[in-house]
Amino acid sequence: MKITVIGTGYVGLVTGTCFAEVGVDVTCIDIDQKKIENLNKGILPIYEPGLEEMVLRNTQKQRLHFSTSLIDSIKQVEVAFIAVGTPPDEDGSADLKYVLAVAASIGQHMIHPLVVVTKSTVPVTTAEKVRKAVQAELDKRGVKIDFYVASNPEFLKEGAAIDDFMKPDRIVVGTDRIEAEEIMRKLYKPFLMNGHPIIFMDIPSAEMTKYAANAMLATKISFMNDVANLCEIMGADVNMVRKGIGSDARIGTKFIYPGVGYGGSCFPKDVKALIKTAKEKNYNMRILNAVEEVNDSQKEVLFNKVKTHFKGNLKGKKFALWGLSFKPKTDDMREAPSLVIIEKLLSEGAEVVAYDPVAMHEAERMLGKTISYATDMYDSLNDADALLIVTEWPEFRVPDFDEINKRLKQKVLFDGRNIFDPQDMKKLGYSYYCIGIKTN
Repeated sequence: MKITVIGTGYVGLVTGTCFAEVGVDVTCIDIDQKKIENLNKGILPIYEPGLEEMVLRNTQKQRLHFSTSLIDSIKQVEVAFIAVGTPPDEDGSADLKYVLAVAASIGQHMIHPLVVVTKSTVPVTTAEKVRKAVQAELDKRGVKIDFYVASNPEFLKEGAAIDDFMKPDRIVVGTDRIEAEEIMRKLYKPFLMNGHPIIFMDIPSAEMTKYAANAMLATKISFMNDVANLCEIMGADVNMVRKGIGSDARIGTKFIYPGVGYGGSCFPKDVKALIKTAKEKNYNMRILNAVEEVNDSQKEVLFNKVKTHFKGNLKGKKFALWGLSFKPKTDDMREAPSLVIIEKLLSEGAEVVAYDPVAMHEAERMLGKTISYATDMYDSLNDADALLIVTEWPEFRVPDFDEINKRLKQKVLFDGRNIFDPQDMKKLGYSYYCIGIKTN
């Protein structure tokens, strides 16, 4: 079976590579010539554990190809996945210009029936817009070629995307034609053999499922952060509360860890888009508005603790910051809490020296030389007034405190991910601040 995936960003590259891994002949398309040249050399535009090895293996097996030419690939395939970006507009709605441009291009160049699948996260009714865009181009050409539209939302966690695709909790496909269902079932057959469920539904329901899933997860995070802040005020321990409620099977343990807010490419964008979609239909998503408000304020919590500790005077102070990406195992810094914390520190006249295992190149692209970048986690501590932990990378969990003590000016640590035990930190002589536990 041959397919094409248009867009070699996070979703497109993972999707194309994983399909190639199970024997599908995949051509990934992108208009960025440099990106395609790099991919053909084995140089990836993103960091994702296990992805580089899988790309190299499947290009060597000639199951995975990279090209800038949609015209050549579209002539040979049964399925065309649209996996281009849908960045938020200023009003929070998803910008569909790239999706619809690809749909138009497919209509301009297709020569036989195929399934056009939206893999990008898109609002309800997008598939219908894709259908119209393809059909408009066919009409201009004066040709009649059958095609089918489907929605196949992705549910990939950055840092665990390979496992999520290869061993999915579920595969959701929205379509209104049995022909498309049969082709999509054939394509996903290798994944169904291990018992992973495929759920077919109407297209609007599939489009809504993606937004609803991300909005629910974002809600759990913001709810727990709100509870954490109340715990700290009341003298309760949020870690104990989390264990107490997480043992309830109806709630579960996932996404109830307190911290400095959610970020990344999905939750912020999708929550905004769902709020905007509802607003267009004169409906107010009251809970999601609150979720967004809590998350925005949560990104400032750690900074506020810093400012309180130093009695409002941060000018000339130097801070070591561990973790830049919005979560571990990725270099993605979109909507990362670190960006808000850094901006706040710099606005108060402070100096920031940051370290992240994989995201420093991306940070420098976004922040330039406004901060300094350390070569390793301990070098960032030299003569710093305090350490801030913003991302819970595994290597931060058991650090050498003797080394930390040698380099920090004073024993002050702001833990935005509750990595350490407050009692242990007290024994070590630290002024220790975390989320949802009153420590000072």
